[in-house]
This record gives sequence, C-alpha cells and structure tokens, in this order.
Amino acid sequence: MTINRDFADYCCELLASAGPCVAKRMFGGWGISTDGLSIAIIADLGSGEKLWLKADDDTRGQMEAAGCERFTYTSTKSGQAVSRSMNYYSAPEDAMDSPAAMQPWARMALECALKYASAPARPSKNATKKVALSSKKTK
Repeated sequence: MTINRDFADYCCELLASAGPCVAKRMFGGWGISTDGLSIAIIADLGSGEKLWLKADDDTRGQMEAAGCERFTYTSTKSGQAVSRSMNYYSAPEDAMDSPAAMQPWARMALECALKYASAPARPSKNATKKVALSSKKTK
C-alpha cells in the first residue's frame, strides 16, 4: 500500500518544531528529515499508515511508557522468516492531534538523530568479515 503525500505533509507540519522538515519517498513509505538528519519515517506495517519517530536506548523507556510500539518487520533470510526492528517508535496517538502536542516528541527524535549523526561510524558486517579473514591469513 502506498502512503499518500497528504499524510506525509501533515506529519511534516506536526514535526516542524524540530526544524523545517522534508519528506522523501522511501521503500513504499516516506522518510522525514530536517537539515539532512532523519528524524522520522512513515510506513504501513499492516495496520495503516503511521508516523514512526527516531529513538535510541536513552529514549526507549519513555516511548514504551507512552504506549508507542517499536518498528518491527519480518524479512526472509535463507528461506526463514526473521523478525527485525529499527530504532523508531510509533508516535503517541495524542501527539498526532497538533504540532504543539507533537513538540516534545519531535525534539526528542531530533536529539536522537543528532546523537546518531555524531556517533563514530560502525564498520559494516562485510568489513568486519574482511578484517577477520585477513587476520587469519597473517597467522
């Protein structure tokens, strides 16, 4: 199911307290960013289109206490269904009513995006495998 532009524009209005938001098409949904930082996504995981806010280990408890659900999807790996999740949580229902109600959540998502952007880069799985293989060759 394709998520319409009107809902993406509405979500950008809700998140405007984090800065000027831009919505871009992404994997059948939308990515929402401000100043190049991804603060939210819009996706339909089977229960309708939802706004999902960037979160991290420090904000997870607050999101869960507000009744937000973690962004979890199923993918297939070697013929097996595998459940995966991302550091995004559904926006609280009452925050979807107005930009004022969304403001603390928008700022929290922006703070998470800023922390993520300033964190040292982690090596990819392939890079880790290459290092392991090269160290075996030198032994």
